[in-house]
Amino acid sequence: MLDELLAAWISRQRWFGGKGRPIDDLSIDADVELAAGLRHLIVAVWQDGSRDRYQLLLGERDDLPERLSHALIGTQDATYLYDAVHDSDLMHVLLEGMAADGTRNGLRMRHVPGHTVDTSPRSLVLGAEQSNTSLVFGDAYICKLFRRLIPGVNPELEIITALADRNAPHIAQPYGWIEADLDGTDTTLAIMQEFLTPANDGWDLALASVRDLYASLPEVPAGEAGGDFAAEALRLGIATARVHHELAAAFPTSIVEIHEVKRMAEGLRRRLGRAVAEVPELRPHVSAIEAAYHQVELLTTEVPVQRVHGDFHLGQVMRTPTDWVILDFEGEPGQPLAERRALSSPLRDVAGMLRSFDYAARHLLLGHSEAERLEPRAQEWADRNRAAFLDGYTEGGGVINAADAALLRAFELSKAVYEVVYEARNRPAWMPIPLAAFRPRAA
Repeated sequence: MLDELLAAWISRQRWFGGKGRPIDDLSIDADVELAAGLRHLIVAVWQDGSRDRYQLLLGERDDLPERLSHALIGTQDATYLYDAVHDSDLMHVLLEGMAADGTRNGLRMRHVPGHTVDTSPRSLVLGAEQSNTSLVFGDAYICKLFRRLIPGVNPELEIITALADRNAPHIAQPYGWIEADLDGTDTTLAIMQEFLTPANDGWDLALASVRDLYASLPEVPAGEAGGDFAAEALRLGIATARVHHELAAAFPTSIVEIHEVKRMAEGLRRRLGRAVAEVPELRPHVSAIEAAYHQVELLTTEVPVQRVHGDFHLGQVMRTPTDWVILDFEGEPGQPLAERRALSSPLRDVAGMLRSFDYAARHLLLGHSEAERLEPRAQEWADRNRAAFLDGYTEGGGVINAADAALLRAFELSKAVYEVVYEARNRPAWMPIPLAAFRPRAA
């Protein structure tokens, strides 16, 4: 039975959200033939009384070539069934469907008006992602397929199309998308954008800078070591502020009134309590964290809110030959869609990037034989690039006044609390990285 093959296979996939728990049931909610030997499936997976749905491009072949052996799901009636995203002989169907605005039994493929989709490039699967699967078509497009499906328009599609309509800088141009109705709601299945080439990942560039600093002589300041990143951090701050400005112009904005700001602080405190109950290593830092949250409760000004990135860090930005480009506006994938689309303070994005600088600075210390000696160097690198990013953010038009500084510090510590819990659950050896956030910082 196909459902039994899929249940055994899906539990082993990196993008499957229910790993470690038994699958109680799996059913096929939708099955659309896209071409000979290619079907689009939406499967429902039941675990512990709850349902998640995933999409799969199912390939069928009488003979499976060696290059596709790693994608094998199983055999049925002497037919090989496999994950067809890895089959470049079939994935042109996606390009052709978007180019033609094609519709197949409720599966709708669309291109952005005014753009012509080139159907000739062949596909290649990127291997780094966890929750989604991305296909690169030549050097023209990257198509992200959302494996776990949540009813509704994905925030990334909504944001990048709105920003592209404004000719906003610092984004990868959208070219097309795939959608279908799920629970009676228009739901994004995939997004295709400009593939940035040549470009470098922000996290990789930051780590290269840290590596250069650690290899330099102890008396060499971070600003004089090879590969200094501060100029790039400044440019990234400018780009972030400009994107926040464009988001505020493209979508509605609002304010959080004083009494709601106090409730915001109360919410941060409740999350801290839950985190401490799960990770006792946080307990020595509770008083310092709560002191920062209390400063938010003392605020006497309203807080502007708008659409934001929602999951902002060095892994979400790319450096092209001309400037920084910001990617992945879908927010935190594990959060409900309504929460990811909700208005928030842009300082949440700023806090996320500040935390990412700390992660980059200390990542290479894990398991390092000279970690203790290099710790001051890590702090020096983080402080230098955090300051440069904030300078760039204000230079680009972002606002961080005295009240904003209190809110930013609270957001940053809340993010670090989240990180401690995440690392405790998934990578305990990494816990020293976020725990370092609670040390007093130099004025």
